[in-house]
Amino acid sequence: MNGISLLKCICDETRFEILELLQKNKELCVNDLVEKLEKDQPLVSHHLKTLRKCGIVKSREQGKKSMYAISNNQLSELISNVTKTSKKIPVLCSNNKCC
Repeated sequence: MNGISLLKCICDETRFEILELLQKNKELCVNDLVEKLEKDQPLVSHHLKTLRKCGIVKSREQGKKSMYAISNNQLSELISNVTKTSKKIPVLCSNNKCC
């Protein structure tokens, strides 16, 4: 995967929110993500499927639940760095119509 493909995969508000939660919590199930994001389960599942297809998240079965986590440490660090950097540059994209 090249850099542009990676950014296309994570450059969605819901997907990035999922990744931030997974980065902070290490592993969550769909119901946990639905609750924390306050979004519908089908929407969250759709974005998780996309992230899995891209290789950005991985899943494992735990009883009847599927547990999701970021697939590797480099991606987890990337999400953390993007979040930290965006907080340090508050004037970035201050116009809601810029991106």
